[in-house]
This record gives sequence, C-alpha cells and structure tokens, in this order.
Amino acid sequence: MRTPKKFSARPGNSTPGDIPLWMLFPLFFAVVYLSHLTLLRLPYFWDEGGYYIPAAWDFFRTGSLIPQTTITNAHPPLPSILLAAWWHLSGFVVSGTRTLVCIVSASALLGVYKLTRTLAGAIAAPVVTVLTAIYPIWFAQSTLAHADIFAAAFTLWGLAFSFDRDDANQSTAKNQILAAVMFSLSVLSKETAIMTPAALALWEVILFLQCRATNKRQSLRWIAALLFPIAPLVAWYAYHYHRTGFIFGNPEFLRYNATANLSAYRIALCLWHRFLHLTMHMNMFVPVVATVAVILIPVTSATAPRAIRKSALKAIAVILLANWIAFSILGGALLTRYLLPMYPLVLLLCVSTWRRHLRQWWLIAALSAAAFLSGIWINPPYAFAPEDNLTYRDMIVLHQQAVHFIERNYPQATVLTAWPATSELGRPEIGYTHHPIKTVAIPNFSIEQMQKAAADPGAYDTAFIFSTKWEPPPGTLNLGKPNESEDTKFFDFHHDMHPAAAAALLHGEVVWQAHRKGEWAAVLRFPRIVDASLRLPR
Repeated sequence: MRTPKKFSARPGNSTPGDIPLWMLFPLFFAVVYLSHLTLLRLPYFWDEGGYYIPAAWDFFRTGSLIPQTTITNAHPPLPSILLAAWWHLSGFVVSGTRTLVCIVSASALLGVYKLTRTLAGAIAAPVVTVLTAIYPIWFAQSTLAHADIFAAAFTLWGLAFSFDRDDANQSTAKNQILAAVMFSLSVLSKETAIMTPAALALWEVILFLQCRATNKRQSLRWIAALLFPIAPLVAWYAYHYHRTGFIFGNPEFLRYNATANLSAYRIALCLWHRFLHLTMHMNMFVPVVATVAVILIPVTSATAPRAIRKSALKAIAVILLANWIAFSILGGALLTRYLLPMYPLVLLLCVSTWRRHLRQWWLIAALSAAAFLSGIWINPPYAFAPEDNLTYRDMIVLHQQAVHFIERNYPQATVLTAWPATSELGRPEIGYTHHPIKTVAIPNFSIEQMQKAAADPGAYDTAFIFSTKWEPPPGTLNLGKPNESEDTKFFDFHHDMHPAAAAALLHGEVVWQAHRKGEWAAVLRFPRIVDASLRLPR
C-alpha cells in the first residue's frame, strides 16, 4: 500500500539565503505603523468602545476577567489581558492601544510570510504578505482593537507551524507543540477561532485513516496537537459559568449570535454573502477572477514553479470550507473581520496559481495591489460596514465633532441616539467626551424606530443621529438593492432617516450636521415646554 503524501510538501523550504524571520519583524512593524500613522490617535470605534476596551479597562483597574461595566458575552479574555499589560507600559492612551494592534498585525503578517514561504516559495512570500497588508479589510483592522486581529495573528502562526512539517525532520515535535500553543492562544482571543484547528484535525483524521501503521503515531500526535486548544476554551467557559451562571454569555447574546440563526433559508443566504466576502468584497474579485482565468492556461514551461502539493491544497480547502460554513451559521452580524485569517489563504492560492501558469504573473499582482489600495479609500457600489475600509475614519471624525458640539452647547442634555454613540456619550474613557452625557437608546434610526421615539417626546431634549452604514448615494449604482428585503428580515438592514426628515417627525430642529464621503451625522434639538405653577406668597 502506498503511503499518502502529507500536506507538508514544501517547495519553499528555508535556504541558506533566506532572511531570518526575526530580522523581518522590525521592518514589518515599521511599515504597518507608518502606514497607519494618521489613525493612531483616533478614539475607539464600534465594538472597541462597545465591548473590548471597556472589558480590558475593567481588567486593568480591577483584575477581573469578567467585565464589570459592560455586559459580559463570554468572549475569552486574552485580548483584555494583553491590552491591560500593554497599558502598564504605554499608559491608558488610545495611541498606545493602536500601537499594540500594529504590533499584532505585523506579527500576523510575519506568520503569513512564513506560511507562504513554506508552501509556495520565497518569491511568493513577500507578494502574498504585501497583498494581505493592503487588502482594505486587513488594513482597516490593523489598528482596531477588536479580538479578531489577535485571533488572526495566532491562527496564522498556528497554520504556519502546522504546514511546516516533515516526518524526517527532527523539528516536527517542536512544531506540533508550537501549533498547539498558537491555536490555544487564538481560541483564547476569540472562541470561534477553534474552527481552524478543528478543521485541520478533521483533515488529519482523514489522512490517518488512509496511512499505513508506520505513520499513525505521527498522525495521532498531530491530531492531539490540533485538538488541544479545546481544553483551554472549555476551561474558560467553565470559569465563566462559575462566575456568571452563563456558559456562552448572557441569553440575549447567545440568541442573537447562535440560536436565532438556525433557519435554513437564512443559512443559505449567509452562505451566499460569505462566499462574496471571501471572493469578491473590497476588490477581492480582481485576484480571484484573474486566478480563474489564469488556471485555464496550460502549464507548458519546464521551469514553471512547482505547485503547492494537492494534500496541502486540500487542507487549505477544508479550512476555508469550515470557516465559510461556520460563519454562515454563527454570528448575528455578517462582519467581514470574522474571516480575517482566511483572506491570506485565498491570496496564497491566487499567487501560487499565477506564478505557475503565467510568466508575467507580476502584472496580475500589481493590478491586484492597485485594486486593494484603491479599495482602502474608494467605496464599492453597495452598502457595507464602515470598518471594512477607511470609511470608519470618516465616521469617527463626524462623531467626534457631534459629541464635542453636544458637550460644549448642551452638557446637561438627555440625548436620543443609537449604539455606538450611546457608549461614545456615556463613557469618557473611549475618547469622545470629557464627562458622561445622559442618553436614551434606540436600536437604529429607521422610520419605525423614530416613530416610536416620537411617541415619547418627554424622554429626551436632544438627538444625535448618524449613518450606521455606508450606502451608495441615491441615483447611483447600487448592487445590493435587490437583496434589501431579505437583508432587512435576517440581518437588521435598514435605511437611516436623514436629518431633515427626522427633525420633522420628532418636531425639532437640526442645530448641527456634517458629511464626509457619504457618511453623515447631525444633532437635533427639541424645545420642550415645562409646566410650572406660580405659587403666590402668603
């Protein structure tokens, strides 16, 4: 019986001329840091201010792994621990936090470089690394303190050690340990990161069943290493249950992210959205479509680079498939950052295919780089979350201006608004205001929610409304419009009421508004009549 080849085949094994990875890290960090220099002092954004920074702030002040000032949702605590430890060095300043995230992003890119060098060679490695670094979603997340960038860094290093294997190499046992450690750190950063080592373990089981007895011990060791991260994740959930009485977070968090998502039609719709996220979103269609076209060109040159071995390709396919399906079921919001470690794998497959089938492959690489760089600033013709490119910066600047206006002119106001502005107004530590401002929260600024707010005008005297997502301007191309009814039903899609219409509905006036590249924000003021009785002196 012939022994199946492991997915360790390494056309890019290190050679004496390779630059040691530790020498590359300062370069990677410098490039990431300098390319994000204008973003380092921006206050916290979206889930940063809504959960991750408050959770880390609580740990920094109290040492509690369970958040005290925000609702616990059972996310593992490693990002909080790392942030708090860093704040002891940098101080609790936003630029310090963003510097740490730059370090994490640079570390992740180093993992991309090692993984690509192992599987596709030393020439492909810098190309895949650069394309990953400038892919709009990765670029935007490289200073945002979401758990996903931490999990992506550890996941990519876990993959780098998992694919760097050779049964004849004495370092195999070391790589098994390192892979187990890295994947464990990834799941302690974000629980859903367990999908990648679990998928690899499944693939290893398949290989185990196909191997001869002489290979089974090594396969069992890899299966054990890849399944090991389940232990720290279970330990965390046990601790969380002991402290809170909930295993997977509060019931509403569990409902929104899991139990409410099990409709077959919703899952099918999510599979379509996630497919687009992996292959089309933010100009990813340029390298993917080029790959589909190039793969039709036959390989005729004897000097063409060796392809990634089929066993490695199958392993990567299993990882991509597992994450594609998992994130089509889990998560109430279809945020693209959940797939952050998958984008380098897609790019790795693309670049290795170009190099093998086309001598002028660098032209496609340059075209992809141009598409990615433009996508950092130029928005696609459909609605998307601001955090997918530098639109998030426009949103932050508008919110800074609006909150400053309210703080300066109406410091005692009670403000009608929606998340994340409720955190921006109520939590000075996230960088928008110097003192807490009272808020009345509504889910969004759709006409339905604004009509409900209009029914209780005495609850607030000011409103802060804003665009919660970027949408193509009216009259322009909108590729997402045909899906609006389904997205409204399953993904809370809505149209935000614009300031003039909202002011008319709520019987107020617009006292401040501003726009930036399709994002907008406004402050409304409502003159309220207070009844008073005149008491005459006796």
